[in-house]
Amino acid sequence: QRKNPFSNDNRLAAKLVHTHRGDPTYGRPPEGSQTEQRGKDAHSHVGKEVEELCLIIRSTGEVGEDGHVSVTFGQLFETYVTISNKVVGILLRARKHGLVHFEGEMLWQGKDDDVIITLL
Repeated sequence: QRKNPFSNDNRLAAKLVHTHRGDPTYGRPPEGSQTEQRGKDAHSHVGKEVEELCLIIRSTGEVGEDGHVSVTFGQLFETYVTISNKVVGILLRARKHGLVHFEGEMLWQGKDDDVIITLL
């Protein structure tokens, strides 16, 4: 709408704010906005799902010689899929935060059922 020559809405022109790479606000929603709050809520929700996944691994897995709890992807998938259908996404997030370890980039049901997931 800012470039629309037929628009007489001066409110649009007043909000024109440019941020550049390196600016701490670059790529972030305005402080106090609903978008910022939704992002915080989503981050909190995913964090809770990661914690729940770790509890499931701890309760269904077995303690190995190294003292870490491990479970196969197939067993974890069958247990966790009744709780959430996002088991692979939550596993990837948990690995990103250094909470679990498994080989490979992605896990596929059926093909990777024997892959061992270790709780760190």
